[in-house]
Amino acid sequence: MRFSRLLAPTLKETPADAEVESHRLMLRAGMIRKEAAGIYSYLPLGQRVFQKVAQIVREEMNRAGGQEVFMPSVIPAELWQESGRWEQYGKELLRIKDRAGREFCYGPTHEEVITAMVRGSVKSYRQLPLLLYQIQTKFRDEIRPRFGVMRGREFQMKDAYSFHASLTSLDETYEIMRQTYSRIFERCGLAFKVVEADTGNIGGSSSHEFMVLADTGEGEILFCPNCQYAANVEAALGKHAFLEGLHEPDRAAVPTMAEVHTPGAGAIEDVESFLKVPSTRFIKSLVYEGKEVVLVLLRGDLQLSEVALRQAAQDSSLRLADPATVQAVTGAQVGYAGPVGLKQRVKILADHSIRSIADGVTGANKTDYHVAHVALGRDFKPDLWADISQVGKGDGCGKCGRGRFESTRGIEVGHIFKLGNKYSQAMGATFLDQDGAAKPYIMGCYGIGIGRTAAAAIEQNHDAFGIIWPQPLAPFEIILTVANVSDPAQHETGELLYAALSGAGVDVLYDDRDERAGVKFKDADLLGIPYRLTVGKTLSEGYVEFKKRTEKDAQRLPLQSVTEHVVHVFKKEMPCK
Repeated sequence: MRFSRLLAPTLKETPADAEVESHRLMLRAGMIRKEAAGIYSYLPLGQRVFQKVAQIVREEMNRAGGQEVFMPSVIPAELWQESGRWEQYGKELLRIKDRAGREFCYGPTHEEVITAMVRGSVKSYRQLPLLLYQIQTKFRDEIRPRFGVMRGREFQMKDAYSFHASLTSLDETYEIMRQTYSRIFERCGLAFKVVEADTGNIGGSSSHEFMVLADTGEGEILFCPNCQYAANVEAALGKHAFLEGLHEPDRAAVPTMAEVHTPGAGAIEDVESFLKVPSTRFIKSLVYEGKEVVLVLLRGDLQLSEVALRQAAQDSSLRLADPATVQAVTGAQVGYAGPVGLKQRVKILADHSIRSIADGVTGANKTDYHVAHVALGRDFKPDLWADISQVGKGDGCGKCGRGRFESTRGIEVGHIFKLGNKYSQAMGATFLDQDGAAKPYIMGCYGIGIGRTAAAAIEQNHDAFGIIWPQPLAPFEIILTVANVSDPAQHETGELLYAALSGAGVDVLYDDRDERAGVKFKDADLLGIPYRLTVGKTLSEGYVEFKKRTEKDAQRLPLQSVTEHVVHVFKKEMPCK
């Protein structure tokens, strides 16, 4: 590709709304352009990168036995109503109507469509297991889209779904997909970790995230150097260091409970300011509902791990209760719940952290009121104890019990789930087993963000001058720069090298613009092309300059061996398929 013909409107200044490096550099390098909040056009350079990510994904999915399909992005409401998610999904689901008034949604994910597709096509256990995937455009109406294509509303995603006759078969495919995803990100040239994660809105029994490591990552990862267990901070299972060797405080001298008027102070930080009491003395009370309603207690300065909660309660359906349920259980608005004086008898599940509280403060189950001087054992007793608060760096590993967590940051680029029969059962999607009995499919779900992977690569690989693309993702493998196109010898050599490199299968960008050499070099660094080949002053001596983007000094190459040398370097550095 000749640079003089390339649509790459580079920018000298960084747009004010760009918050992270990938967003800044994609805009400055002319890869994307914003059309609306969270919605972008992909320009040629950006599209080339996304296509390279997609091609690696496609090759590895095919290698794993996947079959590519393509499902509609506009989905009839009836399918989502069958699964029950039409009402559950919330405002992120973009609901639309056609001219006849029929309801549809713009697909944020495709569990319902794929389940309906297989329901009508696969009837026998002999047709299972089955692995289907697509690379599609999704839309999620994020309340605050940010970070460019990292968290946009419209985005490209590879989503795959597997169908099984048994849990053993699902486990086998899940492991194949874990290995497949690892190969994908290795081929992309990225440093990453596989971490345990929450299942979120998708649901299911277990899941893992693939996190590209970057200091600017939006997610914190905890990992144990002793057993190699890793999880995102929301899902990590462990034990707080401050609880080790803890002897419960003496509560004998705690005064009698006293109701305190706290108007408009529903959040802990508001009550902390109002009462001048530290959050470590608060007993945070949260109402969750699933198979049953549960009141969850933890220390006020800590955050709840919903993964640990669901495991402790043995209820994967547990979700934060809606305001109506909170009102029915506590008699108060959200923000004023507590374990003393509930209107309904519910199970109380407490985190071990509240054992450290002697004289506590909690909600009074009365709007605008809290209770001071609450004592564990005297005023309330939990039904169940568990480690359900989020742990952090330095806390004990819950897997091996010996190591202590270390911390790093990462960007989620892939997520795999064991769905079980959540969707197949709700949608009546069944097959006939060996005995002729109808059973719901057991399913798995596997997603990769195409644009997020490209953006994560930039977050992990950049410097003050611009992007540093890993070789497999770069829009071009090498940029051929003619320092002075007005010099006949340089121009002719540039044309010959462009033809020779292209003929050898090298993906080359030929900078044939009538610009100063300094401008061309700055653009080459901004675009992040892994190698630069420069036809300049050394041509008079029979040499051209060959420079890696990450290295300061250029290497002289004899003109007659340029193509052979470049091809050899690329074959050596490209990750094996």
